[in-house]
Amino acid sequence: MKRYTLKTGVLEAVMVLVGLLFAAPVYVLLNTALKAGGVTTSLAPVETPSFDNFVTAWVSGGLGPAMVNNIIITVVSVFLIVVISASAAYPLARITRSWSKLTFAFFLGGLLIPSLLALIPLYTTFRDLHLIGSIWGLVIIYVGAQMPFSIFLYVQFLRSLPLDFEEAATLDGGSPLRIFWQVVFPLMRPITGTVVILNTIHVWNDFFTPLLYLSGSGTNTIPIAIYSFTGQYVNQWGTIFAALIIGIIPLLIFYFLLQRSIIKGFAGGLKG
Repeated sequence: MKRYTLKTGVLEAVMVLVGLLFAAPVYVLLNTALKAGGVTTSLAPVETPSFDNFVTAWVSGGLGPAMVNNIIITVVSVFLIVVISASAAYPLARITRSWSKLTFAFFLGGLLIPSLLALIPLYTTFRDLHLIGSIWGLVIIYVGAQMPFSIFLYVQFLRSLPLDFEEAATLDGGSPLRIFWQVVFPLMRPITGTVVILNTIHVWNDFFTPLLYLSGSGTNTIPIAIYSFTGQYVNQWGTIFAALIIGIIPLLIFYFLLQRSIIKGFAGGLKG
């Protein structure tokens, strides 16, 4: 049995301090959201919790429709990103010809191009296609913007997979498409979990893209709905913090329901 040493005590103290450091913003968020009567700078625990800020955020901010829009945009975007990126990565990883390498380099180039560089032409194109103010326009943008990184992750993972199962399926007469969906894709579950996690967080929390492409349309996402509570002279911090809590609830539910799969997928995806 190991003795309790000074080094152990210091490490425990550091861990407690780090825990308090991460817990402090959560405390301020909850404490301010549960206070009634407007803005307060006091960090003292609330004596009489009030849910008025939550009601105000939900009703005045239109968080209900905004949450529905967020869910639709996130689910559809992540689904298309996974299907298209995995399908594109398979031939890029398995075919070793020069055109395959050039195509992969072309996709990687998408990681190097600053998004602001294409801002004006992309906005003009979407305006001409009457996609400004549409959530489906956001889906197209997210799929196109997140594909390069997702393809990169899939290709690197596929290159580490052995060819034994694919060769056996080929000998059994399986077509390339059938081999991919029935044999290869199930083996890609770890990296698919990583792709889903990273893209879900990005799409759900993105602020700039909806602000630009949904501005003035009456269609909002949760970050835009929360932004509506800020003004030049007055910031409704209690309502803003309550809206933030409402906005992260779906992500927390998603995490707790799939906690074990998320941890395995993220760790396995990074290892692969």
